[in-house]
Amino acid sequence: MKRFKRYGLVAGLAGAAITAAALSPGQPINAADHLDPPGRTDPAVDPTADRNADIADVYTWHTPTSVVIAMTFSGPQATNLPANYDRDVLYTVNISNAGAKTDAEFPVRVRFGPGTGPNEFGVQVTGLPGVTGAIVGPVESNLTKDGVTVRAGLFDDPFFFDLVGFRQTVTTGTLSFNNQRNFFNGQNLTAIVMEIPRNRLENGTNPIGIWGTTARFGGQL
Repeated sequence: MKRFKRYGLVAGLAGAAITAAALSPGQPINAADHLDPPGRTDPAVDPTADRNADIADVYTWHTPTSVVIAMTFSGPQATNLPANYDRDVLYTVNISNAGAKTDAEFPVRVRFGPGTGPNEFGVQVTGLPGVTGAIVGPVESNLTKDGVTVRAGLFDDPFFFDLVGFRQTVTTGTLSFNNQRNFFNGQNLTAIVMEIPRNRLENGTNPIGIWGTTARFGGQL
């Protein structure tokens, strides 16, 4: 099994709030985002790029009673294209709430496979805190078990970034960003979203680390 890439996010969960991206200055992080690294995920660079294993972003937010985690991948793409469900990629959302932030107490693993009907896909999610066994069911559906809800499907890409301005800045050395220009506007991607009761992740005042990984089955070790 070949590990493909990882996107890291460290959040704090204490008292009444989650802080998004509470990173220390100068702290190294093994991370990636859309089409990164380009030589393996960007079709403009490699026509055989592994888009289905390309993590776009990991988002977390909270309600008073639950934590929502969304890992997006295989995008951006035009809105007339379907979601991507690759049975040979293992998607993992890692949750750490004790000890080292890079040790996952809850590695939540997601696999896709054939569904029960023609041209239908299903999703299997294991390792969810407080859930006995796996959550299994069709994609594009809210699946609930033991108080946890998951959904896998096609979503509008929520990321906002001026890619044109970034490339111009890199080429010219002059800042060329335009906050009215969003490269990801009107594009889709595939996502795995899970809502977990907050008290299953809280561990005193310990910070919560959340990151995603993908690994392709059949690659060289």
